[in-house]
Amino acid sequence: MRTRPTMSEPETSGTHPSQPRPVRLRDALLRARIEAADRTGVVVDLRDAEVARLEILNDALDPLFAQVPEQIDLFDRGISQGDTPRLWIDVVAHIMMGRDKRMYRFVQDTHFGRIVLAESHDTSVIVEAVTDYVARRMIEREHAMVVLPEPKPEAAERPARSRVWPFVFGFILGAAALFGFAVLAALRSW
Repeated sequence: MRTRPTMSEPETSGTHPSQPRPVRLRDALLRARIEAADRTGVVVDLRDAEVARLEILNDALDPLFAQVPEQIDLFDRGISQGDTPRLWIDVVAHIMMGRDKRMYRFVQDTHFGRIVLAESHDTSVIVEAVTDYVARRMIEREHAMVVLPEPKPEAAERPARSRVWPFVFGFILGAAALFGFAVLAALRSW
């Protein structure tokens, strides 16, 4: 009588010495975990490199933001570390790394989607683009802060008409129409 092999004993009847030994699931899981950890390590290294490049750019932007008056609170610069690290300039504009992880991409979120304001490997090009953006935002703020004079009233305003007479006229016209329909309905039923 033949017995089934237990979980601890591999089945050897049917295997040839030249054939590879069957792979155990536990060994396969261990190899898969090691591969996943290696991939995760690469992703973490890439993310750390992105953050480092963004920090270099952030340091290059320090002289620009040192010139912005303190009473202007449009800009809130900082690096967010998420799935995609970003250097935020304000609420709607940020810099992130391009697909090759060496190119800076300066983008702005708008009502119509995200637009690319500048893209370059060179930090000085991005600093120049951010400088232009900051200047435009400050001008927009100045225009928004300007108080326009109130429009002057017209010299001769027309007197306000009474709205009672149109209502009375409409009421009489509606009553006459209902009376006419009632008369027609009475004549047809005869």
